[in-house]
Amino acid sequence: MPEGLAQWGPELFMTRERERRSGPAPENHRGRDILQGGFEPCLLAVLLLSVGRESDTGLTNGWLPRVLARTGHLARATELAYTISDELEQGTELLELVKAGAGAGDLCGAQALAESIPVRQLRDQALVALVPEWARAGERDRALALAERIRYPHNWAWAWALLAKAVADSGDIDAALGFAARADDEVSSYAVEGTEQVLALLVEVAVATGDRDRAVALADRVEAVARSGTPAGWSKPRSLVAVLAREVLAGDLGRLDALLRPVPVPAIKAGGTLCGWALGEAFDQDTGREEDLSEDLGDPEDLVGDPDEDTARPILLQSPLNAWDLACVLDAVTETADRDVALALADRAETVLETGDGPHHDILLRSVTLLLARHGQAERTMALVELLDPDLSVPRHAEVVGEMARSGDTGGAECLARAITDRRAQDRALIGVVRELARRGDLGRAESLVHSINDRWAQGEALVAVVRETARHGDPGRAGTLARSIAYRATQARALAELAELSEPFDARRLAAQAVALDSWRTVLPVLERIVPRSFALIVDRMTS
Repeated sequence: MPEGLAQWGPELFMTRERERRSGPAPENHRGRDILQGGFEPCLLAVLLLSVGRESDTGLTNGWLPRVLARTGHLARATELAYTISDELEQGTELLELVKAGAGAGDLCGAQALAESIPVRQLRDQALVALVPEWARAGERDRALALAERIRYPHNWAWAWALLAKAVADSGDIDAALGFAARADDEVSSYAVEGTEQVLALLVEVAVATGDRDRAVALADRVEAVARSGTPAGWSKPRSLVAVLAREVLAGDLGRLDALLRPVPVPAIKAGGTLCGWALGEAFDQDTGREEDLSEDLGDPEDLVGDPDEDTARPILLQSPLNAWDLACVLDAVTETADRDVALALADRAETVLETGDGPHHDILLRSVTLLLARHGQAERTMALVELLDPDLSVPRHAEVVGEMARSGDTGGAECLARAITDRRAQDRALIGVVRELARRGDLGRAESLVHSINDRWAQGEALVAVVRETARHGDPGRAGTLARSIAYRATQARALAELAELSEPFDARRLAAQAVALDSWRTVLPVLERIVPRSFALIVDRMTS
């Protein structure tokens, strides 16, 4: 592991390494002098000069063609995609362009592109994606016609479910229920991969239409599908997690408790049955290993046998919901759960943690510590952190500080940060406190706290948040001054780009041009879609000329 990665965390570590390599920002760089105006041609000229200094690979797929599609250049993006030689890779990129073009409102262009995709399965997926888009655009007849044209049966349920959700969101309850019933018929007729996800989407439709009983029945079916499968390795039943998160946020922990309750997993031969359940290979969710099963069960009551006999056969107790799944539930509700629900979930998570130290133990431990910190439970949080190996507890302290600050206890978070002995982890923690102080409008305290950060790059990283919130609170002049005080060239450019994103077009173009002159055209990409959407076509032309 690279030195400092654990202490800074992956995101900050990579950003810090890249931006420090860019070098310090000059005190009076020429971009500040020559780019006082906010004229579009000036920004475009600076962009093209910057592009000309760089070489780029991977132009034909990825973010740039999709940005072209989003900014009204779907045909140009398609030209790039069609230069991809591999048919499957090309089709995958065209599918993404269909979604991007549809999201930008070019539904006719997106549909024409979808119908041109040579790989039939990918073409089907593109048509499925367009069905709800047409419905949301008020063209329900076109959406219906498109749904009827989808070729493969395993895509039919998805199309009708997505249509039902789009129509439910528009408020047409009767039509939504009809489409949902069609989707249910299809998913019941074809047992295909994705059944759980379709059913989970139908749960959302039922909730949107106010049919609570239907939502519960569909959630039961999602649970049944999840129970019948054997997810391995790093996979997880995402749809079941979404169902559980929805119920937990409503204060209903019944299904979660039932899934956390251990069930018997006897050693049986592949293909045997237990209480009507067809069983294959025994799967251990903690170790991720499949075990060869040796014998048929017979009567379930005979599984344990006489405890006085040496031949008694043990039963493994295994929860249908493993530590990874529970961590996903916690992560899904951390920001929105009320205090009572959060504490109840933490109780259950700690019970699971006490049962073993499988491969997902640390994942769940991280989730529960952040959940508790987010809800102001400092003492309980730190008691869990102390259970970690010292090499892990230091970076975890920094994460906890950020969540404590977000809970509103910025004073306690700052105290926790200052108690961290590792300088890098302490600086990371203080960045989190500064960000939250700035977000809450306590800009003077945030700016003051920046100066207690040891690392020069980290000071600049914290100031980026202060710049953004200072501008958001109506003081762009002060925000600009703070941005230009940042030590590293690339970090300062990023702060200027943040400021540009919050400015009116004229000022935004001026600030974006200065950021490009300071660092690179890539720094201002998030801003360009709003202030100069045609710039992406010019960038592509320059890169391909």
